[in-house]
Amino acid sequence: MTYVEGFVLAVPANAKDAYRDHAADAVALFKEFGVRRHVECWGADVPVGKVNDFRTAVQAKEGEEIVFSWFEYPDRAARDAATEKMMSDPRMQAMGAAMPFDGQRMIVAGFASIVEEGLGGPMGYTDGFLVAVPTANRDAYRALAEKAAVVLLDHGATRVLECWGDDVPDGKVTDYRRAVHAGADENIVFSWIEWPDRETRVAGWDKIMADDRMRHDPADQCFDGKRMIYGGFAPILDA
Repeated sequence: MTYVEGFVLAVPANAKDAYRDHAADAVALFKEFGVRRHVECWGADVPVGKVNDFRTAVQAKEGEEIVFSWFEYPDRAARDAATEKMMSDPRMQAMGAAMPFDGQRMIVAGFASIVEEGLGGPMGYTDGFLVAVPTANRDAYRALAEKAAVVLLDHGATRVLECWGDDVPDGKVTDYRRAVHAGADENIVFSWIEWPDRETRVAGWDKIMADDRMRHDPADQCFDGKRMIYGGFAPILDA
């Protein structure tokens, strides 16, 4: 199944075009390294959370927006090979020096997909999620996500990915574990839902929330929903 390198970062709002151009300039290089799909999504509806949120995850400052981004690979071996090439290629060093954002606050990790449903297609909107899940509840979470994916696709979503933390490093400034206040016995889920456009997403969620298949006993909750991070994003690059 798909292996994902997931990124969350803060970019100055006035650098949106520069960021998109920077990412577009890198597409050919990343493809050369083995990236199968490269997606960059700009924050469109990123709410403030009571406990945590995407902004606190990357210590976003006033005037910065959130980017939710990922690379897709066929497997971890392809990702590891690509990472090795990126680390040694002088073109990447030049690209890093020209980044229009603070790379020290970017969070990045490798994730193995545990649920992958839908054929995809032109994507006009994405719901992105970060979740802390007890390691012992991996199978229960996957079962819950599989059921939800069916409902999501029935109501307009085109693709659903749920990805389990596989290579989640500790960062010096920020990282995924701090983002969701993960405990020692918890792992990180990086997840997203693809929609053809925002209108379909809004209408779809109204139907999803009213669908009896989404009802479940709160006692069966296999993760702490209060620490789940979520937001809506509009793609600015999908290569």
